[in-house]
Amino acid sequence: MDDCLQEKYAPHSACFGCGPSNPKGLRIRSIPAESEAPWAEGKQSATFAEWQPLVEHEAFPGMLNGGITGALLDCHSNWTAAWHLMRVRGEQTPPCTVTADFHVKLLRPTPTAGTIRVEAWVAGQDGDSVQIESQLIAGGKVTAKCSGRFVAVKPGHPAYHRW
Repeated sequence: MDDCLQEKYAPHSACFGCGPSNPKGLRIRSIPAESEAPWAEGKQSATFAEWQPLVEHEAFPGMLNGGITGALLDCHSNWTAAWHLMRVRGEQTPPCTVTADFHVKLLRPTPTAGTIRVEAWVAGQDGDSVQIESQLIAGGKVTAKCSGRFVAVKPGHPAYHRW
């Protein structure tokens, strides 16, 4: 079942990376991983996204721009954190979360021929702060990894109620 978190919980978001209403954005579609997914086994609150790059996303012919790689990992990881907090709190909608920090390690060039897959999972939680690990896969190889901390915001923060 295709249960895109962004389309379900933030259909009017204009975020460049994951906003469904941004026609010029990347429009990442984060989907909860089924428990039967072999790669998600033993990983808490796992999600995935499949995304098709365009020529304008390239750094040079046939290879993805590193900034776009970062945006894919950042936005998808952020939604993984929001979905996780919603689930563990037993809420009907995810809290608005923001990136507190993230580190991307580019392992090899990411080819733009074919679909790119992003996988993310919870590595830990401390209150409103969730640690996420994620990876980008292209051509059957992990091309980048990310580790980040994403935090649910409170009233008064500019991102509060953004979706």
